Amino acid sequence: MPNITTRKIKRTLATVGLLSSVLITMPALAHGHKSGDTHSTADMVKAAMQASSRPEKDAERDRNRKPVETLAFFGLEHDMKVVELIPGGGWYTRLIAPVVAEDGEYYAALGTSRIERDLAKEAGFKDVNIIAKEATMGRADGAKFYSLNVDTLGVSNMDMVFTFRNYHNFDDAGRAKMNEVAFAALKSGGIYAVVDHTARHMEGYNNSNRRRFDPVKAIKEIQAAGFELVDFSDLHYREDDELEYEVGARSVTGNTDRWTLKFKKP
Repeated sequence: MPNITTRKIKRTLATVGLLSSVLITMPALAHGHKSGDTHSTADMVKAAMQASSRPEKDAERDRNRKPVETLAFFGLEHDMKVVELIPGGGWYTRLIAPVVAEDGEYYAALGTSRIERDLAKEAGFKDVNIIAKEATMGRADGAKFYSLNVDTLGVSNMDMVFTFRNYHNFDDAGRAKMNEVAFAALKSGGIYAVVDHTARHMEGYNNSNRRRFDPVKAIKEIQAAGFELVDFSDLHYREDDELEYEVGARSVTGNTDRWTLKFKKP
């Protein structure tokens, strides 16, 4: 990957209205660098974390979610073409989209209504690409999990596809479809990055584990879609989460044990 210069960092910051605040918190940028000095993608993620437009409630989750370390583990680079599946309110969108804004491309797919309604209208995020608009997600009366109706994400040759804490939401067919379209969207060697709340291996469904998922089962399903398991991380391992309570329960909310798996398209 090419080096990231001070100038490139400043351009990234400008896309989210950060420059003035970051010049205070990152003096090296304000005062210049010696010839040959470069900055990592991690620096750009850290800068996006300091955006004045970023909600305070997002920042409060940084210590738990560890976005710099998580994105570094998956191998995000500033010039990648990336897709985020089911971005929700845009917690990760606010960090990834500015990083790839100049030299890469950011796409959001599936469950993007909040991104379209709110974030995409903010300064610095108007170039966020919404794809697979014809796809639908739904839950029938009484169903515990969502179905997913999508044939394609509409893009190809992507470097990376992310999905954060969404895998557990879908039924068997929905998860298989999500893995299938992610595989089709990636280039050979592209990365499928998946994070979710941990369930006990082979534990039967109950109301307490309904938003958790067995990592061994996830690996088998994703490999069945054609992916190779590259690595796993214990960044989000939480010893004091006994895997017994619903992830919204007071004793574990914000501190759930999560598996972090990195797959590659051969």
